Amino acid sequence: MLIAILIFDVALVAWSLHLMQQAFDHREFSLMLAGTLVAMSAAAMLVVYFLMNSYLCYLSRLAQSSTPFY
Repeated sequence: MLIAILIFDVALVAWSLHLMQQAFDHREFSLMLAGTLVAMSAAAMLVVYFLMNSYLCYLSRLAQSSTPFY
């Protein structure tokens, strides 16, 4: 799963660099803003993935260590 997310993030970063290059060539602020937002979304997706992975690992360890009450 991590490989798929990393490939998707690399594609998002490449797209954001393409948008920023077009913005520089055409002197358009909106394309620069779009490129920045795409790059930030790629970074945010990695942060959320690692946070959720850590949290789910914590929950699974918690579930394994607790004993059921009968």
